[in-house]
Amino acid sequence: MRVMTGLIFCLFLSLVSKAEQQVTPAMMSPLAVKSMLFDVTNVEDKFMIAVGERGHILRAENLEDWQQMPVPTQTTLTAVTFVNSLLGWAVGHDGLILHSSDGGFTWQIQQFLPHQQKPLLDVAFINEQEGVALGAYGLFFRTLDGGLTWQQEFHTSLLSQDDLDYLAELKQEDEQTYLDERASILPHFNRIFLDGRTTYLVGEVGLIAKSNDFGKNWQRFDDIYHGSFFDVARTQQGNLLTVGLRGNSFRSLTNGSPWQKSETSVTTLLNSIVLATETQLFLLGNNGVLLESNDDGSTYTKHLQNDGKALLAGTVFNQQLVVASEVGIKVLQVIN
Repeated sequence: MRVMTGLIFCLFLSLVSKAEQQVTPAMMSPLAVKSMLFDVTNVEDKFMIAVGERGHILRAENLEDWQQMPVPTQTTLTAVTFVNSLLGWAVGHDGLILHSSDGGFTWQIQQFLPHQQKPLLDVAFINEQEGVALGAYGLFFRTLDGGLTWQQEFHTSLLSQDDLDYLAELKQEDEQTYLDERASILPHFNRIFLDGRTTYLVGEVGLIAKSNDFGKNWQRFDDIYHGSFFDVARTQQGNLLTVGLRGNSFRSLTNGSPWQKSETSVTTLLNSIVLATETQLFLLGNNGVLLESNDDGSTYTKHLQNDGKALLAGTVFNQQLVVASEVGIKVLQVIN
């Protein structure tokens, strides 16, 4: 699933023709498996799907044979999810949402908003019909019909109190200016995590929030760090773990209050959390950083990849750690 790293942001600002992206399918290339990939997911232990730059979508039923799938756009893709072995969604830059109904072999555009010039960074579904897609500058879309239609929502409850006061004052003065400002003042939403009946969200400027109704209403936690968070998960022992900028890793034994900082011995951006076994978890970071913990995220052992390339997302497949990275798919032999 899925992050607003500096790498993604640079791509977001690249001078690629929006018109060309609209009409040009992704190029089929044998080197796609070595291109920058931002997310990878294990679909019911049957196959994996990875997504990345230039609209690349790759599919594999084992660890070696990755096949590029046809995609109707060259827009960069940032995250992918499946609710079963057939139905999947991928999101990307320019508000793009793609849908597959055949296990990732073919994809169709459900939404594309190049005029907004804002990337979606994550997507989640609680069933075949209800899903949300979210991203930079507070982008948040919801579907109740499997993606046939998507409705935008503005969750101002996720703003700081100072920003809420500012918007309230602006609304009294100028309604149109208020609407324009509301569309840009929200922080980046980097990752959404479904945890039973609770949904967690992390993002820019220390944002950590939870919802008990799949994101219709949010409760923002007190700030514990003013930098961005890029992933959140519940560990094998039932505790919450979140990671972000400058090697920051925090865990909570009480569902979000309080949080305790764990020492990682790195200052690089941490992109993703991967739960590998009953006791082993990994943090994936920029600069080839791979952190391993066997004590529920309390302490970490550092493993540096020789090429120093960013590790952006990962999953476990056939008892191996499969990583979407700056240089494509990597299979790392690190699981006990």
